[in-house]
Amino acid sequence: MEITWFGHSAFKIKTDDNLKILIDPFISNNPVCPYPVEEIDADIICITHGHSDHFGDAMEIANRTGALILSNHEISLFLSRQGLKSQGMNIGGSYKFYDVKFTMVEAKHSSDIDVMEETIPGGSAAGFIIELKNGKKIYHAGDTALFSDLKTIIGELHKPDIAMLPIGDLFVMGIEDAAIAASWINPKKLIPMHYNTFPLIEQDVDEFISLIKVKSPQTETIILEPTETYIE
Repeated sequence: MEITWFGHSAFKIKTDDNLKILIDPFISNNPVCPYPVEEIDADIICITHGHSDHFGDAMEIANRTGALILSNHEISLFLSRQGLKSQGMNIGGSYKFYDVKFTMVEAKHSSDIDVMEETIPGGSAAGFIIELKNGKKIYHAGDTALFSDLKTIIGELHKPDIAMLPIGDLFVMGIEDAAIAASWINPKKLIPMHYNTFPLIEQDVDEFISLIKVKSPQTETIILEPTETYIE
């Protein structure tokens, strides 16, 4: 399995069966991502919510590759009106794509769709639990604040092996709350995201690593540079 980070909250997961999963593909307008969007391919694209820094280039990539887009019901309706293949979900529901199970979980955030000239309602923000064929679980939190489901639903019920958590503060959790979230979720590996893309969300990642060592010492923090790949 390979996990590539494109900066911000954009990831590509390539499974051992070569299935390509793209999450929140904010690429072309992402100031820290040098990768050309024209070279990114996907079999399935997950969108956690409607904001342009997460919705990103989903429509362009899906139109070019034929990828299915997985999102909440409201975003799915919007995508269908654009002529794209989409599957709507809602919190607590699961969808199986080949041998990979996608479960939509709650996130505490807003989700209006602001990728067009007019901002329109975009349903509820979400995260995804992605369970691979081998049973390994990856949690992408999307944009979220600290809230109790991170302990009960995510940590105690789903028990993800790898967690991707936002740490940028202002719009999402900061490093202190994200460290608490990590202690609740108790993943083996943690990849911080949604930080240092713009000046307003700059964070000291070394300070975050130190907090994790105190709050969740059994968790290994994986720090990636944009376009860098973690292989497991």
